[in-house]
Amino acid sequence: MENVAVILSYTGLVLMVLLTGIGSSVGTVMGGNATVGAMKKKDDAFGSYMLLSALPGTQGLYGFGGFFIINSKGIINASMSMTQALAILAAGLILGIVGLISAIRQGQVCANGINAIGNGHDVFGNTMILAVFPELYAIIAFATTFIISQSL
Repeated sequence: MENVAVILSYTGLVLMVLLTGIGSSVGTVMGGNATVGAMKKKDDAFGSYMLLSALPGTQGLYGFGGFFIINSKGIINASMSMTQALAILAAGLILGIVGLISAIRQGQVCANGINAIGNGHDVFGNTMILAVFPELYAIIAFATTFIISQSL
């Protein structure tokens, strides 16, 4: 039974890093692809394109941060309780799924903003504001992971 708890805990940690990483890679690729297209039309706005392309990468950092704060507690071992293991698994699912979806959706918002800037519209600030909304939910999921880690 001790091994089941350890396996569930590590499954939670893997999910939070894996899913947020996948979401961030997909989101940043969306921004990168949009940047390549926009550079053909307006190459002097590369700084704006780069910032918007990089923004979906933060969810991957939140996933790693969640992994780090839980793993550094040093509680994942054969003597841990099933309740602790399920809490870590839940934290992994929460942060992983929210990070995955929010990074992809944020990438879509940023890609649309990059396309608009490439077409000559001055929408960098508005795009940043709109891109923060999906980020907010990733931050809430990270905060939830932090709170769960404090109860372990």
